[in-house]
Amino acid sequence: MKQTKPNPPAFCLRTTPFGPVAILWSPWEDRPKISRILISHPKIPAGHTLKKSFPEAVASSCGEIDILVDQIEASLNGAVIEYSLDALRLDLSPPFYRRVLRANYAIPRGSVTTYKLLAEHLENPLGARAVGTAMATNPFPIVIPCHRVIRSDGSLGGYGGGTEMKRALLTREGVVFDAGGHVAAGFIWRPGSPSRIASGHGNS
Repeated sequence: MKQTKPNPPAFCLRTTPFGPVAILWSPWEDRPKISRILISHPKIPAGHTLKKSFPEAVASSCGEIDILVDQIEASLNGAVIEYSLDALRLDLSPPFYRRVLRANYAIPRGSVTTYKLLAEHLENPLGARAVGTAMATNPFPIVIPCHRVIRSDGSLGGYGGGTEMKRALLTREGVVFDAGGHVAAGFIWRPGSPSRIASGHGNS
């Protein structure tokens, strides 16, 4: 029996204040689903990553994808957006990464948490490095806000869009930084808790 070649993924490319953003999507279970969101790094525009990593992708969109792409663009222009995970292909990530991504998604706007606190929440207290790897390879930045995860000492840590973008996104959400560039005490949130940790960073 002759096997049919799968259709190439489709993509949308939008301009934002933080550089171009590319969204890859394809039909899945009778619905359009997003498989990747590519943000620009200061030295690597999203369009370049798109062409290099997904050369077979074709420019295309549809109504449901346009809604989410519009939301991402609006968010990066300062709008407050409440995202849904329904349009994301979370199933493409390994099980542990899916757990990390869902825990990351729950971090409230205006708060941050740490790699270590996320690991503890997932009952893997020695897994901060694994959580960091999951964040570094987050397929859905902005929708799953990995910019809200920082180091235990209150410093920013890495981010696919660069640390300046990470700081700008957090500042826009109301997070305050001290004179040393660390997240100010009182903005760190413990996953599963209804409130922030009053003592701030340094113990997580």
